[in-house]
Amino acid sequence: MKSKKPGKNPKKKMTRREFLRVGARAGLALGAAGVAGGAFLRGRQTADLRWQLDPDKCIQCGRCATHCVLTPSAVKAVHAYDVCGYCELCSGYFKPNALLLDTAAENRLCPVSAIKRTFVEDPYYQYTIDTDLCIGCGKCVKGCQSFGNGSLFLQAMHDRCVNCNECAIARACPARAWTRLPASAPYMLKGKSRGSGDAKK
Repeated sequence: MKSKKPGKNPKKKMTRREFLRVGARAGLALGAAGVAGGAFLRGRQTADLRWQLDPDKCIQCGRCATHCVLTPSAVKAVHAYDVCGYCELCSGYFKPNALLLDTAAENRLCPVSAIKRTFVEDPYYQYTIDTDLCIGCGKCVKGCQSFGNGSLFLQAMHDRCVNCNECAIARACPARAWTRLPASAPYMLKGKSRGSGDAKK
């Protein structure tokens, strides 16, 4: 009979139960790592994107004013001046049944007087949006699109928008007009500025 050498233990065989237990632990660890990695990547992708309203799909339903987590809404009316006709009778400024073409509140379409009308030369007027007053209701946009050149449109302003993971307005939008754009070009504009991503142009 051969004697065992001192200091060396014979290799212990792993039972089937132990093998399955080790495999299950390894699988759980890999799964947890995959979930954490996926969440990290999704977080990075979300941080690189911004919510924005597509003016070609927007139906001016009014929900941008009522569903934003901010008060007033981060959505504001924007004016593409190169599309505007500078009309004396601006359908984005005046109510359809306006008695006079003046700046009296009862004749203006905007409920918060956020559009300023400035005489240029006969018969032209310039219309400017005061974004601090604008509530994003879209009434001026609807009027401009119905009877004007469509130079007024809505955009989420990213000096105000907090870029929620799930935008409350996008969730409530009946036209599914919201999308996500790269943070480097977060605007969808009209006119010559389209594609520039800069709402200030």
